[in-house]
Amino acid sequence: MATIIRGFLKASAANLFCRLRIVSKYPTHLSAPVLSRLSSGWAYTPESPPEDLGESVKMNLFQSVTNAMDLSLAKDPTAIIFGEDVAFGGVFRCTVGLADKYGKDRVFNTPLCEQGIVGFGIGAAAAGATAIAEIQFADYIFPAFDQIVNEAAKFRYRCGNQFDCGKLTIRAPWGAVGHGALYHSQSPEAYFAHTPGIKVVIPRGPIQAKGLLLSCIQDQNPCIFFEPKILYRAAVEQVPVQEYTIPLSKADILIEGSDVTLVAWGTQVQVLREVAKMAQEKLGVSCELIDLQTILPWDTETVAQSVSKTGRLLVSHEAPLTSGFAAEIASTIQTECFLNLEAPIERVCGWDTPFPHVFEPFYLPDKWRCLDAIKRMVNY
Repeated sequence: MATIIRGFLKASAANLFCRLRIVSKYPTHLSAPVLSRLSSGWAYTPESPPEDLGESVKMNLFQSVTNAMDLSLAKDPTAIIFGEDVAFGGVFRCTVGLADKYGKDRVFNTPLCEQGIVGFGIGAAAAGATAIAEIQFADYIFPAFDQIVNEAAKFRYRCGNQFDCGKLTIRAPWGAVGHGALYHSQSPEAYFAHTPGIKVVIPRGPIQAKGLLLSCIQDQNPCIFFEPKILYRAAVEQVPVQEYTIPLSKADILIEGSDVTLVAWGTQVQVLREVAKMAQEKLGVSCELIDLQTILPWDTETVAQSVSKTGRLLVSHEAPLTSGFAAEIASTIQTECFLNLEAPIERVCGWDTPFPHVFEPFYLPDKWRCLDAIKRMVNY
């Protein structure tokens, strides 16, 4: 028993040391140009806010996330935010100022225990609170996997909807950041897309981040909200000041086209924006770009209608190829659009290896790999 306890303490100390080192590697003053240089060769394209939403102010993605939570805390007296280091603002500053504004009983730190964070959130939501849990990195969500998959997702089903924890939202920084290596760059959305009873959402920029996060917080189902960490400061837009929501499970057609359908979410949407432009300029190929936005349940109809028109589909994500969510999209579209397909569906994804550090540019599905896939499809 003494040996077991010593091993547990040693592992816990190593875990804490690793996290402290990682926190020191993510300085809060990094500018957008620095972050974009560390990524794999794309530039963020800001979008304009909807005119009907009135006044807007310039925000980056983490500020839009903060604003969404600020509005939720102000509107809903039961809303609480909790997680590792959230009281002082968090590693990426997403909760900065909220503890001072709303008090320690509504924005508070937790121990380094992800299963405890989510378990507490399930209990708080079941008791009637609007629970917003932060997992410090999406890579750290795996200790909470059982709580999410076996408890949160199934809570209402095992009791015939007498009780539920639908007011639970789990936030986590997600995806490649340019220097995160194997423990701080992962994209684990496909693991949770296999789980009925939860919703999985990933925004592409500040305007969408605010609207989609508010939708998750107000939704009556447990939601996982993954935030592309490379975009926290690299993505800057005029974001509407007022509260607004963006419908979940509804894909967004960003560029209309006639030859190839491109599907992505999060950071990879920015890559495919450039791919669409390159395909038009270099190949004369018209691409239709779709941001899926919600991974589960995803908008099958919008993608199928697009592919029925274009006859070709490319799906791209940072997660590894095998069993990535692109496989689900490809399988569904093959069934729905078989007679409309002009070429095999292409998946351009991360490789089936742990996420590398110095070799990150070779791992990520960059615009050149995506352009090569388009060439294969149009020449098939």
